[in-house]
Amino acid sequence: MALSDKTLVCVECGAEFIFTAGEQEFFQARGFGNEPKRCRSCRAVRRTEQRGGGGGGGMYQDGPREMYPIVCAECGNDAMVPFRPRGDRPVYCSDCFSRMRAESSSGF
Repeated sequence: MALSDKTLVCVECGAEFIFTAGEQEFFQARGFGNEPKRCRSCRAVRRTEQRGGGGGGGMYQDGPREMYPIVCAECGNDAMVPFRPRGDRPVYCSDCFSRMRAESSSGF
């Protein structure tokens, strides 16, 4: 059965948008049973909000990220990092980490 472009109405803004035959093939290949409900721009806004860029949704919406105290393996200064150190690898303060990253990337 040949697919043809369909005109759909966005549930967010009410604008008409085209669900192309190529998009329909993509949806079928991925096993998506439903047609899209939102136009491209409304989908992009919703995706941004879900990822935390729009003030709603997102992984860290409940407040600031938990920080953990460390002693830098390079300079020995006390610092805070946004992950729990496991103890099996060296952990660096942000200055030493940035400096080491810059040195390793300049070798290319």
